[in-house]
Amino acid sequence: QVQLVESGGGSVQAGGSLRLSCAASRYTYSSYCMGWFRQAPGKEREAVATITPNGRTSTADSVKGRFTISRDNAKTTLYLQMNSLKPDDTAMYYCAAGPWPMQCTVVSGTSEYGYWGQGTQVTVSS
Repeated sequence: QVQLVESGGGSVQAGGSLRLSCAASRYTYSSYCMGWFRQAPGKEREAVATITPNGRTSTADSVKGRFTISRDNAKTTLYLQMNSLKPDDTAMYYCAAGPWPMQCTVVSGTSEYGYWGQGTQVTVSS
C-alpha cells in the first residue's frame, strides 16, 4: 500500500509559479513510476509529467518548457515546479504511483497507476 499526499496548490495570477509536492508513505517509493495528472471541470484526466525510478522524465507538450517534474527518493517526495502559469492550467492536480516496470510516459494512460493522491487545486487567474 502506498499513500500519497499532495500539497502546494493555490491561487495565482497568470505568469506566476507554484511548486507542488507529493509525499509518499512507502519506503520502496524509489521503485515506482511517478506521475502528475490534472483534471479540469468537464474534462478528462490528463497526464502532465512522469518520472521513472532512475529519473527519466516525460512531459506533456502543453506544459513543456514551463513545468518540471522531479523526485527525491531519499525523502520519498515527488515535485512539480510550475512556472509561467496560464488560466488553462487551472485544474485539480493529482500525483500517482505505479509499480516498476511499467510504461512510464505521458502517453501511457492511467490504468497502470495503482495509487493516487486526493488532489490539490490549482487556480490561475488572468
